[in-house]
Amino acid sequence: MLSPHDPAIVTTQRLPYMPPMSDTSSPIISVSGLSKTYDSGFSALKSIDLAIRRGEIFALLGPNGAGKTTLISIICGLVRPSTGTVTADGNDIVSDYRSARSAIGLVPQELTTDAFETVWSTVNFSRGLFGKPRDPALIERILKDLSLWEKKDSQIRMLSGGMKRRVMIAKALSHEPRILFLDEPTAGVDVELRQDMWRMVRRLRDEGVTIILTTHYIEEAEEMADRVGVISKGEIILVEEKAELMRKLGKKQLSLQLQQPIAAVPEALASFDLRLSAAGDEIVYTYDTQAERTGITTLLQGLAEAGIRFRDLSTSQSSLEDIFVSLVKERR
Repeated sequence: MLSPHDPAIVTTQRLPYMPPMSDTSSPIISVSGLSKTYDSGFSALKSIDLAIRRGEIFALLGPNGAGKTTLISIICGLVRPSTGTVTADGNDIVSDYRSARSAIGLVPQELTTDAFETVWSTVNFSRGLFGKPRDPALIERILKDLSLWEKKDSQIRMLSGGMKRRVMIAKALSHEPRILFLDEPTAGVDVELRQDMWRMVRRLRDEGVTIILTTHYIEEAEEMADRVGVISKGEIILVEEKAELMRKLGKKQLSLQLQQPIAAVPEALASFDLRLSAAGDEIVYTYDTQAERTGITTLLQGLAEAGIRFRDLSTSQSSLEDIFVSLVKERR
């Protein structure tokens, strides 16, 4: 049997627990006017409107206390909203709870399992909770894909934290959901599990499963996500295609190491966003992607006309984390 890490599996082998592709013409999750206010008066969510497409990886980013877990908990039917409506795969989460919940798999932050049950019985029982018929072959494949097969007869209490996290993922996949929520799934886990998890996420997405993830490792969202949503103080402040977000908000920098130090930037170049190092031997030009070609060409021409020569240059670009931090600061 092929190993779950064999590259051929990624593109040629269909995992048996993948749900069939659904109609892609409508969002798989629709959130409208969603608010949540607790009895204490604290407003966790404020008029959230959000549509998540079928088959995408959607990264929900926000600082601690922004409302990420509350939003996920409401969609998954664990917390009741104060106002607004939510549908999951066309089913209202309140009036058609069973159908909505059966379409969703949730991997929560907390490791909540029966410590004295075995891995096999825990995952098998989770499938039964959704009224699914027994399917030992399917459970076996899930456990093997998560490198849990050799631990199938072990009690949960005997597993490491990383292995317990794998069990949580196996439970979430046991009833063949069309939507998978990963709430900080790699927090505190080892690098191997993190790589295994994202390898599986890609396979799931390729088979039509919609993935919604929250993460503190923003580089993971930058690598994995199709779209990014940013939530701050209970409000969605941005939803954007990741590539478009990087294009519009990702600043770039050109660093020029000068052959000879200069005392100041020539007045003829005052229109550029330039910063001169304290030693006068480096100029840093900050620009956006739209000004990339014309701005750099004009700058280099201006430097040559002023008699300023450089011996080396390098470029860098803002990461998704830089953009996220700037957005949250602006909101505050």
